[in-house]
Amino acid sequence: MMDKVFQSAQQALSGVVADQQVIAVGGFGLCGIPEVLIDALQQSGVQALTCVSNNAGVDGIGLGCLLQSKQIKKMIASYVGENKEFERQFLSGELEVELTPQGTLAEKLRAGGAGIPAFYTATGYGTQIAEDKEKRVFNDKNYILEHAIVADVALIKAYKADRAGNLIFNKTARNFNPECAMSAKTTIVEVEHIVEIGVLDPDEIHLAGIYVDRIVLNAHPHKHIEQRTLSSH
Repeated sequence: MMDKVFQSAQQALSGVVADQQVIAVGGFGLCGIPEVLIDALQQSGVQALTCVSNNAGVDGIGLGCLLQSKQIKKMIASYVGENKEFERQFLSGELEVELTPQGTLAEKLRAGGAGIPAFYTATGYGTQIAEDKEKRVFNDKNYILEHAIVADVALIKAYKADRAGNLIFNKTARNFNPECAMSAKTTIVEVEHIVEIGVLDPDEIHLAGIYVDRIVLNAHPHKHIEQRTLSSH
């Protein structure tokens, strides 16, 4: 079986990322973000990206880095707070934003990986989300048609991988990472531990290696805290 491990994030992205791609990025806030891969993407200098992610990190961390270097032309996300540069670019017309309800975003990614081109959902009907979208009635209930997302590249974070790309995630850091991986033509994963093939118990594997193309080790991630709240006592 092919060994999918690369020596660096820069090597893993080489020959894969390009201008104007659709890139799905795992994470929820700053939890479960592939920080080393995002840094390498910034260093690659690719431009005019469409990034699909729950949110855009914070200023200077996560996708916030790519916003500062103005490498993102469009964000498809469900939450856009906590990022002043995002706000500035959006209000000035520099950044296109497609707001998508969180569950719908997860299903658009999952559907893309499952080969389902579109699906109907009641979420967003009667709101701005439904503008210019096909509408249908099923069992006397209104629905809108949402199209699946198929990304060119996915950058995701997992806790542990074997060399074939079978993944284990760490609790809530799993979030959007499996869906992003499934949606992409090429998936690159950043992990904290790499083990030999056969070490992982098949019943403990969260995502099969068939969805993973390249693996990078980041044994000491920063694990930033998005909002730190301290007791005064």
